[in-house]
Amino acid sequence: MSEQFRHIYIEKRALDWPRTGQILRHFPGAEQILIDHYKDVFNRRRQDVGLQINHRSLILAVRQGEAVYPGAPVCQSFGRSHFYYASSVMNCPFNCEYCYLKGMYPSGNIVIFVNLEEIMEEVDRLLTEHPVYLCVSYDTDLLALEAVTGYVSAWADFAADRPGLSLEVRTKAALLSGWDHYRGRKDLIFAWTLSPETYIRQMEMGAASLTARLKSVRAAVEAGATVRLALDPMIFQPGWKKAYADLVDRIFTDLSPGEIMDVSIGSFRVSADYLKRLRRNQPLAASVQFPFVTEGGYCHYPAPLLEEMESFLREKLLAYVEDKQIFSWEEGLTQARPIDGGHTGE
Repeated sequence: MSEQFRHIYIEKRALDWPRTGQILRHFPGAEQILIDHYKDVFNRRRQDVGLQINHRSLILAVRQGEAVYPGAPVCQSFGRSHFYYASSVMNCPFNCEYCYLKGMYPSGNIVIFVNLEEIMEEVDRLLTEHPVYLCVSYDTDLLALEAVTGYVSAWADFAADRPGLSLEVRTKAALLSGWDHYRGRKDLIFAWTLSPETYIRQMEMGAASLTARLKSVRAAVEAGATVRLALDPMIFQPGWKKAYADLVDRIFTDLSPGEIMDVSIGSFRVSADYLKRLRRNQPLAASVQFPFVTEGGYCHYPAPLLEEMESFLREKLLAYVEDKQIFSWEEGLTQARPIDGGHTGE
Protein backbone atom coordinates (compact mmCIF):
# COMPACT_ATOMS: atom_id res chain seq x y z
CA MET A 1 0.00 0.00 0.00
CA SER A 2 2.74 2.48 0.93
CA GLU A 3 4.33 2.01 -2.51
CA GLN A 4 1.12 3.08 -4.26
CA PHE A 5 1.10 6.69 -3.16
CA ARG A 6 3.88 8.98 -4.34
CA HIS A 7 1.69 12.03 -3.78
CA ILE A 8 -0.78 12.74 -0.99
CA TYR A 9 -3.10 15.71 -1.34
CA ILE A 10 -4.39 17.10 1.94
CA GLU A 11 -7.25 19.52 2.36
CA LYS A 12 -6.17 22.36 4.61
CA ARG A 13 -9.23 21.79 6.78
CA ALA A 14 -8.18 18.14 7.23
CA LEU A 15 -4.84 19.02 8.84
CA ASP A 16 -6.26 19.31 12.36
CA TRP A 17 -8.08 15.99 12.32
CA PRO A 18 -6.19 13.29 14.29
CA ARG A 19 -6.74 10.65 11.61
CA THR A 20 -4.83 12.73 9.09
CA GLY A 21 -1.61 12.39 11.05
CA GLN A 22 -2.27 8.72 11.74
CA ILE A 23 -2.69 7.98 8.05
CA LEU A 24 0.29 10.06 6.95
CA ARG A 25 2.58 8.07 9.22
CA HIS A 26 2.05 5.09 6.92
CA PHE A 27 3.55 6.95 3.96
CA PRO A 28 6.74 8.72 5.12
CA GLY A 29 8.18 8.94 1.60
CA ALA A 30 5.15 10.47 -0.12
CA GLU A 31 5.13 14.10 -1.22
CA GLN A 32 2.45 16.04 0.67
CA ILE A 33 0.54 18.74 -1.20
CA LEU A 34 -1.97 21.08 0.46
CA ILE A 35 -5.21 21.82 -1.40
CA ASP A 36 -8.37 23.78 -0.66
CA HIS A 37 -10.88 21.08 -1.65
CA TYR A 38 -10.57 17.46 -2.70
CA LYS A 39 -12.63 18.13 -5.82
CA ASP A 40 -9.84 20.35 -7.13
CA VAL A 41 -7.89 17.14 -7.71
CA PHE A 42 -10.53 14.41 -7.81
CA ASN A 43 -13.00 16.11 -10.17
CA ARG A 44 -10.56 17.58 -12.68
CA ARG A 45 -11.56 17.24 -16.31
CA ARG A 46 -9.95 14.87 -18.80
CA GLN A 47 -8.37 12.57 -16.25
CA ASP A 48 -7.01 9.22 -17.44
CA VAL A 49 -8.60 6.85 -14.92
CA GLY A 50 -6.70 3.83 -16.22
CA LEU A 51 -3.34 5.55 -15.87
CA GLN A 52 -4.20 6.88 -12.42
CA ILE A 53 -5.16 3.43 -11.14
CA ASN A 54 -1.63 2.25 -11.89
CA HIS A 55 -0.11 5.34 -10.24
CA ARG A 56 -2.61 6.40 -7.61
CA SER A 57 -2.52 9.47 -5.44
CA LEU A 58 -4.17 9.63 -2.03
CA ILE A 59 -6.44 12.51 -1.02
CA LEU A 60 -7.28 13.24 2.62
CA ALA A 61 -10.40 15.32 3.00
CA VAL A 62 -13.19 16.39 5.34
CA ARG A 63 -16.60 15.23 4.22
CA GLN A 64 -19.18 18.02 4.20
CA GLY A 65 -22.86 17.46 3.64
CA GLU A 66 -24.56 14.11 3.22
CA ALA A 67 -22.47 10.93 3.41
CA VAL A 68 -25.11 8.25 4.09
CA TYR A 69 -27.39 7.28 1.19
CA PRO A 70 -30.24 4.88 0.44
CA GLY A 71 -28.96 1.69 -1.17
CA ALA A 72 -29.09 1.53 -4.96
CA PRO A 73 -31.88 -0.56 -6.51
CA VAL A 74 -29.36 -2.91 -8.17
CA CYS A 75 -27.83 -3.83 -4.80
CA GLN A 76 -29.22 -6.53 -2.58
CA SER A 77 -30.93 -5.45 0.63
CA PHE A 78 -31.30 -9.01 2.02
CA GLY A 79 -34.89 -8.31 2.94
CA ARG A 80 -34.01 -5.26 5.04
CA SER A 81 -36.49 -2.38 4.80
CA HIS A 82 -34.04 0.41 5.65
CA PHE A 83 -30.95 -0.24 3.52
CA TYR A 84 -28.23 2.43 3.32
CA TYR A 85 -24.57 2.81 2.52
CA ALA A 86 -21.97 5.14 3.99
CA SER A 87 -19.27 6.84 1.94
CA SER A 88 -16.22 7.28 4.17
CA VAL A 89 -13.75 6.38 1.39
CA MET A 90 -14.11 6.87 -2.35
CA ASN A 91 -12.48 4.42 -4.78
CA CYS A 92 -10.96 1.02 -4.21
CA PRO A 93 -7.30 -0.05 -4.00
CA PHE A 94 -8.03 -2.92 -6.42
CA ASN A 95 -8.45 -2.71 -10.19
CA CYS A 96 -11.39 -4.89 -11.18
CA GLU A 97 -12.18 -4.60 -14.88
CA TYR A 98 -15.96 -4.52 -14.41
CA CYS A 99 -16.07 -2.29 -11.31
CA TYR A 100 -18.84 0.31 -11.48
CA LEU A 101 -16.62 2.80 -9.63
CA LYS A 102 -14.69 3.30 -12.88
CA GLY A 103 -17.89 4.57 -14.40
CA MET A 104 -19.04 6.44 -11.34
CA TYR A 105 -15.98 8.52 -10.45
CA PRO A 106 -13.98 10.84 -12.73
CA SER A 107 -10.70 9.84 -11.05
CA GLY A 108 -8.74 6.72 -10.17
CA ASN A 109 -7.31 8.33 -7.05
CA ILE A 110 -8.50 7.39 -3.56
CA VAL A 111 -10.19 9.83 -1.18
CA ILE A 112 -10.28 9.12 2.56
CA PHE A 113 -12.60 11.30 4.61
CA VAL A 114 -10.94 11.78 7.98
CA ASN A 115 -14.03 13.04 9.84
CA LEU A 116 -15.52 9.58 10.30
CA GLU A 117 -17.28 10.55 13.53
CA GLU A 118 -19.37 13.15 11.72
CA ILE A 119 -20.46 10.51 9.19
CA MET A 120 -21.44 8.28 12.10
CA GLU A 121 -23.59 11.09 13.47
CA GLU A 122 -25.71 10.84 10.30
CA VAL A 123 -26.31 7.18 11.10
CA ASP A 124 -27.33 8.07 14.64
CA ARG A 125 -29.93 10.47 13.25
CA LEU A 126 -31.37 7.71 11.05
CA LEU A 127 -31.50 5.36 14.02
CA THR A 128 -33.87 7.74 15.80
CA GLU A 129 -36.37 6.98 13.00
CA HIS A 130 -35.92 3.25 12.30
CA PRO A 131 -33.41 0.37 12.30
CA VAL A 132 -30.62 0.68 9.75
CA TYR A 133 -28.88 -1.92 7.58
CA LEU A 134 -25.68 -0.15 6.52
CA CYS A 135 -23.10 -1.15 3.95
CA VAL A 136 -19.86 0.60 4.90
CA SER A 137 -17.68 -0.87 2.13
CA TYR A 138 -19.79 0.10 -0.87
CA ASP A 139 -17.60 2.69 -2.61
CA THR A 140 -14.30 1.04 -1.65
CA ASP A 141 -12.82 -2.05 0.01
CA LEU A 142 -12.48 -0.97 3.64
CA LEU A 143 -10.93 -4.24 4.76
CA ALA A 144 -8.15 -3.84 2.21
CA LEU A 145 -7.44 -0.39 3.67
CA GLU A 146 -7.81 -1.41 7.31
CA ALA A 147 -4.10 -1.28 8.15
CA VAL A 148 -4.08 2.37 7.03
CA THR A 149 -7.46 3.66 8.21
CA GLY A 150 -8.74 1.36 10.97
CA TYR A 151 -12.25 2.17 9.72
CA VAL A 152 -13.65 -1.36 9.92
CA SER A 153 -12.74 -1.56 13.59
CA ALA A 154 -14.11 1.95 14.16
CA TRP A 155 -17.44 1.08 12.53
CA ALA A 156 -17.62 -2.16 14.53
CA ASP A 157 -17.06 -0.30 17.81
CA PHE A 158 -19.67 2.28 16.81
CA ALA A 159 -22.28 -0.41 16.13
CA ALA A 160 -21.58 -2.38 19.30
CA ASP A 161 -23.95 -0.38 21.50
CA ARG A 162 -26.54 0.46 18.83
CA PRO A 163 -29.00 -2.46 18.73
CA GLY A 164 -30.89 -1.08 15.73
CA LEU A 165 -27.80 -1.02 13.52
CA SER A 166 -26.48 -3.86 11.34
CA LEU A 167 -23.33 -3.46 9.25
CA GLU A 168 -22.05 -5.23 6.15
CA VAL A 169 -18.38 -5.05 5.13
CA ARG A 170 -17.88 -6.41 1.61
CA THR A 171 -14.36 -7.29 0.50
CA LYS A 172 -12.02 -9.05 -1.92
CA ALA A 173 -9.14 -8.81 0.54
CA ALA A 174 -7.43 -11.54 2.56
CA LEU A 175 -6.98 -10.50 6.19
CA LEU A 176 -5.75 -13.42 8.32
CA SER A 177 -5.48 -11.86 11.78
CA GLY A 178 -7.49 -9.59 14.07
CA TRP A 179 -10.74 -11.54 13.73
CA ASP A 180 -11.13 -12.12 17.47
CA HIS A 181 -12.25 -8.50 17.72
CA TYR A 182 -15.43 -9.48 15.84
CA ARG A 183 -16.27 -12.72 17.65
CA GLY A 184 -19.98 -13.36 18.05
CA ARG A 185 -21.05 -10.13 16.35
CA LYS A 186 -24.31 -10.98 14.57
CA ASP A 187 -24.81 -7.29 13.78
CA LEU A 188 -21.56 -7.19 11.78
CA ILE A 189 -21.45 -9.19 8.54
CA PHE A 190 -18.25 -9.75 6.58
CA ALA A 191 -19.16 -10.51 2.97
CA TRP A 192 -16.47 -11.90 0.68
CA THR A 193 -16.97 -11.49 -3.05
CA LEU A 194 -15.78 -14.76 -4.59
CA SER A 195 -15.07 -15.31 -8.29
CA PRO A 196 -13.60 -18.18 -10.31
CA GLU A 197 -9.81 -18.13 -10.06
CA THR A 198 -9.40 -17.56 -13.80
CA TYR A 199 -11.72 -14.54 -13.55
CA ILE A 200 -9.70 -13.13 -10.68
CA ARG A 201 -6.49 -13.34 -12.72
CA GLN A 202 -8.14 -11.83 -15.80
CA MET A 203 -10.47 -9.21 -14.33
CA GLU A 204 -9.72 -8.51 -10.64
CA MET A 205 -6.20 -7.13 -10.75
CA GLY A 206 -4.64 -6.51 -7.38
CA ALA A 207 -7.37 -8.33 -5.46
CA ALA A 208 -6.55 -11.40 -3.37
CA SER A 209 -6.57 -14.80 -5.06
CA LEU A 210 -9.44 -17.20 -4.45
CA THR A 211 -7.18 -19.32 -2.25
CA ALA A 212 -6.21 -16.29 -0.17
CA ARG A 213 -9.81 -15.11 0.19
CA LEU A 214 -10.94 -18.54 1.35
CA LYS A 215 -8.12 -18.64 3.89
CA SER A 216 -9.35 -15.28 5.16
CA VAL A 217 -12.91 -16.60 5.36
CA ARG A 218 -11.60 -19.61 7.28
CA ALA A 219 -9.78 -17.35 9.75
CA ALA A 220 -12.94 -15.28 10.24
CA VAL A 221 -15.30 -18.20 10.84
CA GLU A 222 -12.85 -19.90 13.22
CA ALA A 223 -12.76 -16.67 15.23
CA GLY A 224 -16.56 -16.59 15.39
CA ALA A 225 -17.19 -13.73 12.97
CA THR A 226 -20.38 -13.66 10.90
CA VAL A 227 -19.66 -14.45 7.24
CA ARG A 228 -21.60 -14.03 4.01
CA LEU A 229 -20.40 -15.20 0.59
CA ALA A 230 -21.18 -13.05 -2.46
CA LEU A 231 -21.02 -14.75 -5.85
CA ASP A 232 -21.87 -11.47 -7.45
CA PRO A 233 -21.46 -10.24 -10.11
CA MET A 234 -21.55 -13.30 -12.32
CA ILE A 235 -19.73 -12.51 -15.56
CA PHE A 236 -20.56 -14.24 -18.83
CA GLN A 237 -17.73 -15.57 -20.94
CA PRO A 238 -17.06 -18.88 -22.74
CA GLY A 239 -16.82 -21.69 -20.23
CA TRP A 240 -18.74 -19.83 -17.53
CA LYS A 241 -20.72 -22.88 -16.40
CA LYS A 242 -17.64 -24.94 -15.60
CA ALA A 243 -15.95 -21.94 -13.99
CA TYR A 244 -18.83 -21.31 -11.59
CA ALA A 245 -19.48 -25.00 -10.94
CA ASP A 246 -15.82 -25.44 -10.00
CA LEU A 247 -16.02 -22.32 -7.83
CA VAL A 248 -18.95 -23.64 -5.79
CA ASP A 249 -17.31 -27.03 -5.33
CA ARG A 250 -14.06 -25.38 -4.28
CA ILE A 251 -15.82 -23.14 -1.74
CA PHE A 252 -17.48 -26.04 0.01
CA THR A 253 -14.34 -28.11 -0.04
CA ASP A 254 -12.80 -25.43 2.18
CA LEU A 255 -15.92 -24.44 4.15
CA SER A 256 -18.85 -26.14 5.82
CA PRO A 257 -22.28 -24.73 4.86
CA GLY A 258 -23.03 -24.27 8.56
CA GLU A 259 -20.11 -21.88 8.93
CA ILE A 260 -21.64 -19.19 6.72
CA MET A 261 -24.77 -17.12 7.26
CA ASP A 262 -25.92 -16.94 3.63
CA VAL A 263 -24.89 -16.60 -0.01
CA SER A 264 -25.81 -13.83 -2.43
CA ILE A 265 -25.89 -14.30 -6.19
CA GLY A 266 -26.45 -11.94 -9.08
CA SER A 267 -25.39 -11.45 -12.68
CA PHE A 268 -23.59 -8.30 -13.83
CA ARG A 269 -25.74 -5.15 -13.84
CA VAL A 270 -24.80 -1.49 -13.85
CA SER A 271 -26.20 1.98 -14.39
CA ALA A 272 -26.37 2.83 -18.09
CA ASP A 273 -24.49 6.07 -17.47
CA TYR A 274 -21.71 4.25 -15.65
CA LEU A 275 -21.45 1.65 -18.39
CA LYS A 276 -20.83 4.34 -21.00
CA ARG A 277 -17.78 5.52 -19.05
CA LEU A 278 -16.62 1.97 -18.36
CA ARG A 279 -16.69 1.23 -22.08
CA ARG A 280 -14.94 4.45 -22.96
CA ASN A 281 -12.20 3.86 -20.40
CA GLN A 282 -11.79 0.15 -21.24
CA PRO A 283 -12.44 -0.44 -24.95
CA LEU A 284 -10.83 -3.90 -24.88
CA ALA A 285 -12.58 -5.22 -21.76
CA ALA A 286 -14.97 -7.96 -22.87
CA SER A 287 -16.84 -7.95 -19.56
CA VAL A 288 -18.19 -4.43 -20.17
CA GLN A 289 -18.42 -4.51 -23.99
CA PHE A 290 -21.09 -7.23 -24.03
CA PRO A 291 -24.32 -6.18 -25.87
CA PHE A 292 -26.38 -5.68 -22.73
CA VAL A 293 -30.04 -4.68 -22.68
CA THR A 294 -31.14 -1.52 -20.91
CA GLU A 295 -34.22 -1.20 -18.71
CA GLY A 296 -35.10 1.50 -16.21
CA GLY A 297 -31.70 3.15 -16.60
CA TYR A 298 -29.77 -0.06 -15.92
CA CYS A 299 -27.88 -2.45 -18.18
CA HIS A 300 -27.93 -6.21 -17.69
CA TYR A 301 -27.70 -9.45 -19.65
CA PRO A 302 -30.69 -10.37 -21.87
CA ALA A 303 -33.39 -12.05 -19.79
CA PRO A 304 -32.85 -15.62 -21.11
CA LEU A 305 -29.11 -15.49 -20.38
CA LEU A 306 -29.61 -13.76 -17.03
CA GLU A 307 -32.10 -16.42 -15.97
CA GLU A 308 -29.88 -19.24 -17.18
CA MET A 309 -26.84 -17.95 -15.31
CA GLU A 310 -28.54 -17.23 -12.00
CA SER A 311 -30.62 -20.44 -12.08
CA PHE A 312 -27.55 -22.52 -12.82
CA LEU A 313 -25.65 -21.03 -9.90
CA ARG A 314 -28.60 -21.43 -7.55
CA GLU A 315 -28.92 -25.12 -8.46
CA LYS A 316 -25.23 -25.67 -7.82
CA LEU A 317 -25.48 -23.98 -4.43
CA LEU A 318 -28.53 -26.02 -3.44
CA ALA A 319 -26.30 -29.08 -3.32
CA TYR A 320 -24.68 -27.49 -0.27
CA VAL A 321 -26.97 -24.89 1.32
CA GLU A 322 -30.69 -24.44 1.91
CA ASP A 323 -32.74 -22.32 -0.45
CA LYS A 324 -33.51 -19.85 2.34
CA GLN A 325 -29.77 -19.15 2.62
CA ILE A 326 -29.55 -17.95 -1.00
CA PHE A 327 -30.34 -14.33 -1.82
CA SER A 328 -30.58 -13.06 -5.38
CA TRP A 329 -31.33 -9.65 -6.80
CA GLU A 330 -34.98 -9.86 -7.86
CA GLU A 331 -36.31 -6.31 -7.97
CA GLY A 332 -37.86 -5.41 -11.32
CA LEU A 333 -35.42 -3.46 -13.43
CA THR A 334 -38.27 -1.51 -14.94
CA GLN A 335 -38.96 -0.13 -11.46
CA ALA A 336 -35.34 0.86 -10.84
CA ARG A 337 -34.18 4.43 -10.80
CA PRO A 338 -30.72 5.51 -11.97
CA ILE A 339 -28.37 6.16 -9.08
CA ASP A 340 -28.12 9.83 -8.17
CA GLY A 341 -24.55 10.84 -8.90
CA GLY A 342 -24.69 13.64 -6.34
CA HIS A 343 -22.92 11.55 -3.71
CA THR A 344 -19.57 11.99 -5.42
CA GLY A 345 -19.13 15.25 -3.54
CA GLU A 346 -20.89 17.82 -1.43
